[in-house]
Amino acid sequence: MQQITRELQTWQNKIEAEARAAGLDPFETRFEMVDWDEMNEVASFGGFPTRYPHWRFGMEFESLQKGYTFGLQKIYELVINNDPCYAYLLKSNSLLEQKMVVAHVMGHSDFFRHNLWFSHTNRRMIDEMANHGTRIRRYVERHGETVVEEFMDACLSLENLVDVHSVYSPQKRRPRFDVMEVEEPAETPKKLKSKGYMDRFVNPPEFLEAQRKKIDQAVKKKKQFPEHKEKDVLLFLLEYAPLEPWQRDVLSIVREEGYYFAPQGMTKIMNEGWASYWHSKLMTEKICNDSEIVDFADNHSATMGMRPGQLNPYKIGMELFRDIEERWNRGRFGRDWESCTDLAERRRWNTNVGKGRQKIFEVRRIYNDVTFIDEYLTEEFAVAQKLFVYRFNAQTNRQEIADRDFKKVKQELLFHLTNLGSPIIHVVDGNYQNRGELLLSHTHDQLDIELAEARDVLRNIHRVWQRPVHIETHLEGEKKLMSFDGEKHHERTVAPA
Repeated sequence: MQQITRELQTWQNKIEAEARAAGLDPFETRFEMVDWDEMNEVASFGGFPTRYPHWRFGMEFESLQKGYTFGLQKIYELVINNDPCYAYLLKSNSLLEQKMVVAHVMGHSDFFRHNLWFSHTNRRMIDEMANHGTRIRRYVERHGETVVEEFMDACLSLENLVDVHSVYSPQKRRPRFDVMEVEEPAETPKKLKSKGYMDRFVNPPEFLEAQRKKIDQAVKKKKQFPEHKEKDVLLFLLEYAPLEPWQRDVLSIVREEGYYFAPQGMTKIMNEGWASYWHSKLMTEKICNDSEIVDFADNHSATMGMRPGQLNPYKIGMELFRDIEERWNRGRFGRDWESCTDLAERRRWNTNVGKGRQKIFEVRRIYNDVTFIDEYLTEEFAVAQKLFVYRFNAQTNRQEIADRDFKKVKQELLFHLTNLGSPIIHVVDGNYQNRGELLLSHTHDQLDIELAEARDVLRNIHRVWQRPVHIETHLEGEKKLMSFDGEKHHERTVAPA
């Protein structure tokens, strides 16, 4: 890695000045020049220059190397949510491409700084990642590479089993590792006041027995483990799994990094759309000269391409921000606009409100992908961008339109964005059947789970929990209980309650 050239530094200063003049407020941004080997190496580490050792980073690097070598993909830039913000430029890029990337990064840096879903993230994560690497290398030296790597394999396969919304709650829970059981004095049924000779009539045995059952149920509910369904599976394992101190630390590292990366998954469309919107505007209005505009259009269009059945976050995000800006500039919102049913009048509608720029900055600040799509994706926009429900046709060996109904298109898109596109799993009981076994449940009305993946998850949770693990789900229209006892997988149909 090396510092950028004087020419690029001059262009960075100019582009940043234009971005700030347009209303962006990015972090201080530092660029470094890398060759394509270094770019792929950094990309395999999730954008960070150094991380803990693990074979999956090598696999990712190998995949990126092959993709670049055979011309299947090319990474133009990498940017890290950090203060100061760090970004990497590819040495082999032309000056035009470098300017486009710098403008794009300014959009990302502004988004990282001002979007509320990033507000809880660690702004010194580069240092924290290096610290994680040091701690794990020490565990490798003490306990052996194979032991640590096998445990990390199990933890990393569970990194998405967190509650991505819990960090925004004012009642956010912190991990506690010293769980203590406190015996409370047993309660006795309270009798109604009465005189001695009336006691057996006022407090008959049936009444006392009913009171005793209520007390037993209250005690049982109080001792429920956990008291409520827990979506943050990793936090539950941190608190209650029988782990050694180094294992608990490794699992806490995986969980911490999972929460750091979660907002990027929650705002992929918005983040890339915002950066693409601004690099397009800055390049065409402020940066490109006449001789560069065609080459810019060529590079820009390559990034914005979208195939049937695939969603390009750069394209959809940028076009949706443009659509919002136009609608709020022309007053196409509010009760009057919604109640207008005349198509010709809707096409002509223009009240010249001019609130578009203000509105897109507001949207950038408070929305994530799910709320962004749910609130602002309109039927007109879906038709214009050719958003349909696609299904793979095995006979023709291609993606084909399965449904054009807007409600179904929107529902399908929201389903795949909810919970970062992963099935929703909860911890239901940490002492299932009073045997210290773990019972999970899968929320079936969101995404189905794959049988092979579910078995892998059970095996890896068992590696951490060290007792049999079960999960309730639906397979082939029936409620199933899938289990792993440490040696074999079991499945049985659960009768409806």
